[in-house]
Amino acid sequence: VIYVPDASRAVGVVSNLLSKTQRDGYVAGIVEEYAEVRAKREAKGKTSKLMDIVAARANKTEIDWASYEPPKPAILAAGAEPGQGSDPAAALAAALPGLDANDIKLERSGDGVILTVNNYPLDDLVKYIDWTPFFKAWELAGKYPAILTDEVVGKEAQQLFDDAVPFLEQIVKERWLKASCVCGFFPANRIGDDDIAIYSDEARSEVTATLRMLRQQMQRTAGKGQPNVSLADYVAPADLHKRDWVGGFAVTAGIGIDEHLERFEADHDDYSSIMLKALADRLAEAFAERLHELVRTTLWGYKPGEQLDNNALIAEKYEGIRPAPGYAACPDHTEKGTLWELLKPDERIGLTITESFAMLPTAAVSGWYFAHPQSRYFGTGKIMKDQVEDYAQRKGWTLEQAERWLSPVLGYDPQ
Repeated sequence: VIYVPDASRAVGVVSNLLSKTQRDGYVAGIVEEYAEVRAKREAKGKTSKLMDIVAARANKTEIDWASYEPPKPAILAAGAEPGQGSDPAAALAAALPGLDANDIKLERSGDGVILTVNNYPLDDLVKYIDWTPFFKAWELAGKYPAILTDEVVGKEAQQLFDDAVPFLEQIVKERWLKASCVCGFFPANRIGDDDIAIYSDEARSEVTATLRMLRQQMQRTAGKGQPNVSLADYVAPADLHKRDWVGGFAVTAGIGIDEHLERFEADHDDYSSIMLKALADRLAEAFAERLHELVRTTLWGYKPGEQLDNNALIAEKYEGIRPAPGYAACPDHTEKGTLWELLKPDERIGLTITESFAMLPTAAVSGWYFAHPQSRYFGTGKIMKDQVEDYAQRKGWTLEQAERWLSPVLGYDPQ
């Protein structure tokens, strides 16, 4: 395997690998270079100080659970069955012009509830787009809108933006893509130090799923206001008999994209193909942002009076978080399997996952919802073998399986 930092350099690499006269010397040079890189990285890693997992757990996030009452999702309080209080589906349809009530479905899942929305209006998502990652996808560095006047890349960025806006308008007007989502809210409590139990009933008598979380192990000083955080910290412990809740979601804005990509590829129009993929990704992220806003203000309803503009949303000024399995706060991609078992996005909205837990269509976002006001985004950083061994036991894995799935965050060499 040879790392190529830029696509423009791939041709030279492949040419060397295919050359009968150049290949052996080229590969030998790569092997030598990578050995040096590996040694330097290993030496750098040894300078990092990490805590053992027992000490890290003792320094968890301090939350005053005695004075906090977890909010019950409003969509549950209203009732998910016809005739039980107000109809959240009708209220949601009324609040969003262009959204047909027939495209909204509410289903009970034990004492939880699952909401499915198909054919979400794309025009409602456009104003939630964060354009900065769009430019990064084209390898143009800078924040939107300042990038449009940047001395170095401003001209190229403006031209790209001028192409993207009418392209996006055509996608929306002609409905090239279909946006759909599923989200659910479930009775939950923390069990042990780093696990979250999902229950089938509000009495918390039957566990239907368990979310396995990881904890930061970077060196901290206990009592100094720098906890070693785990997502499990944000859910009320079961032994306190507080009825808490956890949400999950999956959204896609990529349904229907394939026929248009095939058309562009048949015309050898790579630019339009890449543009469509990039804009579909932006719409999916915008959908995740919009749905989270609806969760806070309406569906869970713990911040009904929230009024934030798009800049504030991008800056994460809201209360509560939506961390995604496979990313910084919960780096194990296999936890996405638990999310799929709970929500069944493959059956409800046609969003599937591969054996390596990649989502298809790729213009998709999924994750968990936490409502506690102290919850925040974070990264686990590197973790030690003691936690990996503990995690493997909790997951029912071998150590080798755990090291494979957690390889990006291992703070040691498993070899």
